Amino acid sequence: MSEANNSTNGIYDYAVVGSGLTGLTAALALAEIARSQGKRLVHVAPRNEGQDGRTTALLMPSIRMLENMNVWDDVADESAELQTMRLVDGSKRLLRAPLTDFRSSELNIDAFGYNIPNAKLGVALEAKLTGHESVDRLEGMVAHADCGADGVTLTLDSGAVVHAQTVAAADGRNSPLREAAGIGVREWSYPQTAIVMNFQHSLPHNGVSTEFHTETGPFTQVPLPPLPETRHRSSLVWVVRPEQVDEILAMETNAMALMVEEKMQSMLGRITIENQPQTFPLKGMVAKRFMVNNVALLGEAAHVFPPIGAQGFNLGLRDVEAFADAVSKGSSVEMRYNANRLGDVVTRTGAVDLLNRSLLIDFLPVQAARAIGLAAVGQLGWLRRQLMQRGLGAKVA
Repeated sequence: MSEANNSTNGIYDYAVVGSGLTGLTAALALAEIARSQGKRLVHVAPRNEGQDGRTTALLMPSIRMLENMNVWDDVADESAELQTMRLVDGSKRLLRAPLTDFRSSELNIDAFGYNIPNAKLGVALEAKLTGHESVDRLEGMVAHADCGADGVTLTLDSGAVVHAQTVAAADGRNSPLREAAGIGVREWSYPQTAIVMNFQHSLPHNGVSTEFHTETGPFTQVPLPPLPETRHRSSLVWVVRPEQVDEILAMETNAMALMVEEKMQSMLGRITIENQPQTFPLKGMVAKRFMVNNVALLGEAAHVFPPIGAQGFNLGLRDVEAFADAVSKGSSVEMRYNANRLGDVVTRTGAVDLLNRSLLIDFLPVQAARAIGLAAVGQLGWLRRQLMQRGLGAKVA
């Protein structure tokens, strides 16, 4: 990957905008297509500083995608296997759902996926892009975009101008390119904020990720790989009411660790918090179209929803895969991409929204329906296996 220069006169076949994991993955996927077609791609993004302390649970179809891109081997040692997904009703309501385990062995696979630090995956993707013969890199943000039938002209905050026939917009939930393309959205907010942190624990996680369902939302522990100085680690997504955030963040670290241990029912023993927690208000959004005026929306430019069921970034990777497939076919890209993403995005966004809202509603019939549904999943193997397969989003072998 080289800096964009005058040898291309600022004219490209493809452009990818965005420095996040979705943007990096899209740039690498399209770079291979560009190379096979003898075309050029420009990746427009600010420099990735690698400061993201979050982790991402990648499901097996996403792992297969990284394997095909020759990235997985570079991050495998930095990941933790997810063999069991456990749901625990951690509320104090009258009707509580039974504990439900989803085991990868029921699908005859070793794991549902792996939990990977975002910063490590970002570094690995950047390394694969560096020096790629079909990619130029322009550092900066898009200040203005003109979209038309003959392509998209991008003006950067640096003053640089490039033109591309097709643009993949992975520029986040407030996507300027989405607005420039005239794509509307349906959006909503939740009375919730996610607190995210990593922590060490005295007992092993054994590849089990546990999602406690509470009155304020999910409280989700996900295994992390060990560090040289510690054996047992996990990441945590703790969803609370916005008015609780300041009180929790103001707590002394040991007191916060004790609260985490208590909420986890001491299942992982003694807790030690590793890093400064980060917070993210929970919102939802779905674009009304996924590609218009030669601009295709990927990742959070196309859809945003709560961190439940490991669907967010995995859905973004399916965007990348679908867009790359449409581009590789060389015709009717807009029609193919819109048709592919509509059902997948709407279905998964709706399911996550319904589950999250069901946690917040105290209405007894709603809680009864939720408890009965989870009890049925726990007892009926065929139903449990079907839900696991649907959750993965694609065949895993």
